[in-house]
Amino acid sequence: MTQPLGVRIHPDARCESHTVGEGTTIWAFAHILPGAVIGRNCKIGDHVFIEDGVVLGDRVTVKNGSLLFRGVHIDDEVFLGPGVTFTNDRQPRAHRQLPPEALLHTHVSHGASLGARATVVCGTTIGAHSLVAAGAVVTRDVPDHGLVAGVPGRRIGWVCRCGERLGADLMCRCGIPHRPDGQGGLVEWGPGGGS
Repeated sequence: MTQPLGVRIHPDARCESHTVGEGTTIWAFAHILPGAVIGRNCKIGDHVFIEDGVVLGDRVTVKNGSLLFRGVHIDDEVFLGPGVTFTNDRQPRAHRQLPPEALLHTHVSHGASLGARATVVCGTTIGAHSLVAAGAVVTRDVPDHGLVAGVPGRRIGWVCRCGERLGADLMCRCGIPHRPDGQGGLVEWGPGGGS
């Protein structure tokens, strides 16, 4: 296969996708199937598996050993730590294979981060700028700016887009204030934030 323009693919990687954005780097032993869409300036680590039907936005980091299966949609500037795993079938059986339209989708919103060995059960949405702790198992939606930890994952606090944990006043040390968004998450407002 011809290497896409401006893409660096390690000679020991296997990239079968023809939709890889400029500036992306794919490291050794990663395997990207045909039909996967990879944005610009992404970093795909060693031993990552990306199935057909997965969409990665721009400036996404996928660390070593992560597994992304059909139905996973990752927005821009998302960080996936080592060994992050996504599922796409809530009742898997070896004797049957669901058609692609029957698989449950998962959406990871802009700027979210998932820690090492986090597992995301399909059919969930991970909110913008949220943080899922290492080893957490996400079984339900994570709100924007939510800090989730544990098995099953539960919200234990709030985080700013810069990654700092927010106190009770929802003001970050970086100067961005936050307020409830009326939908269970937070929104930035005031200086440096939204409206």
